[in-house]
Amino acid sequence: MDANSSMNDAPRIVITVADPGAQADVALAERKNGLYAEAVARQRGIAVLLHAATPRQDRIEAFRTMDGLLLAGGADIDPRRYNESARGAVDVEPERDALEAEAWAAAMARDLPVLGICRGLQAMNVFMGGRLLQDVARHAGSAYGTGRALTHPLRVVPGSRLARILFPTNVRGGVVAVNTYHHQGVRAGDVAAGLAVGAWASSPAGDLAEAIETTSGPFRLAVQCHPERTGSTPDAFERLFRVFVDASRGSVTARSATGSSR
Repeated sequence: MDANSSMNDAPRIVITVADPGAQADVALAERKNGLYAEAVARQRGIAVLLHAATPRQDRIEAFRTMDGLLLAGGADIDPRRYNESARGAVDVEPERDALEAEAWAAAMARDLPVLGICRGLQAMNVFMGGRLLQDVARHAGSAYGTGRALTHPLRVVPGSRLARILFPTNVRGGVVAVNTYHHQGVRAGDVAAGLAVGAWASSPAGDLAEAIETTSGPFRLAVQCHPERTGSTPDAFERLFRVFVDASRGSVTARSATGSSR
């Protein structure tokens, strides 16, 4: 395959991220955003980063030509999105919520693959009609860039899509240690209809669903940990990015067939 063919086949992955200009540490925010782009690039995808300050026309074009959607980590989702008042949610960013709701709707309309990470898991659950536990006491570790990551065991559900990705020769699942950078979570009763739990983790609030996945249709899966932060993530999670980008690569052909251009 020559270079031109490779680029023509490369899926365009829209990644919704925090607006660096609205963060206290711009350089750190840009670094965190860059880790998602690097994870996509390692699998020969083209990363298209969007945030709340991205011009409207650029958003429209990105949604029209995307082949997959990655909902990245970040601030808490406004509880009004799931019909609750604030009871632990902090630093909400309604503009980002609106961006991601639009991105999600565009992905659903075109049957595109979706991967959610941390906030992205919570967004996927909320957009499908689920709720969140707004604060899990004593659960989050140090903020990224301020110290060694706190980790916890993740119990992967046997036979789940996540199990097949992480343990391709042992779909009975297993336990892996993942990083902890979140103070919110999804309990069993909070999971949206149409989603299955792919992994559980213990917490002071009881078991939390720390991976969710759709039970039918295109690849749609989310994890509560941050696999793009490879220094505190098992190597097996690189296959999660590979499977997602490969699923999005299948959307390139579908988009080309409908006459959408880049």
